[in-house]
Amino acid sequence: MNRCILMMAFVCLRLSLLAQTVDVTTFEKGMKGEEVQLLDVRTAKEFNTGHLQGALQADFNKKPEFQDRVQYLDKSRPVYVYCLAGIRSAGAATWLRENGFKQVIEMDGGINAWKQAGKPLDGANPAPQMTTAEFIRATANGTVLVDVGASWCPPCRKMEPIIAELQASNSVNFSLVKVDGGNDTDVMKSITATTLPTFIIYKNGRETWRKAGPVMLGELKAALAQ
Repeated sequence: MNRCILMMAFVCLRLSLLAQTVDVTTFEKGMKGEEVQLLDVRTAKEFNTGHLQGALQADFNKKPEFQDRVQYLDKSRPVYVYCLAGIRSAGAATWLRENGFKQVIEMDGGINAWKQAGKPLDGANPAPQMTTAEFIRATANGTVLVDVGASWCPPCRKMEPIIAELQASNSVNFSLVKVDGGNDTDVMKSITATTLPTFIIYKNGRETWRKAGPVMLGELKAALAQ
């Protein structure tokens, strides 16, 4: 009897996992939930050709990048994951489930199926890049905090309220320059910023401090005050 119960539980678990791959219509409806974290596991280049609104990006083929970025997701909240055709998202979903994520939903057919269904994509027409000359002018005078990040980068998203609190503080006087990590590639190359996020402080055009990855509010305040 106990063996039968265990077998039934195993079958139910397997069916539950299979049911987490859903069609485009079901995926679109579910991803609009308030607690949902939407994850695109394609390359940054693919992401920039068009992505689902509000999606975060972590390239599943770059395992260190993928694992670093998804650590900033909440394991207790649903993750809706997709790629181009469904193969990478299946691998990513398996990894997420095996590493403690409670609910992972895959989109059957990926972006290809999404396009075939006539659904809209964001970011297909990116804004013009910031030029290196514009960047140099923006950092030439006073104390400037450069935030190299992107709205689709999980650790960058975590930094947004910290930067907002820093701007609202009266304890430090500085200007903020945002460099789009998915678009301003010439500037990123010129300042050798390869990790998102990266924070750099300039004093009258000279770099005085830099840190890659998330930073605590107090550390930023101290670096700006130096």
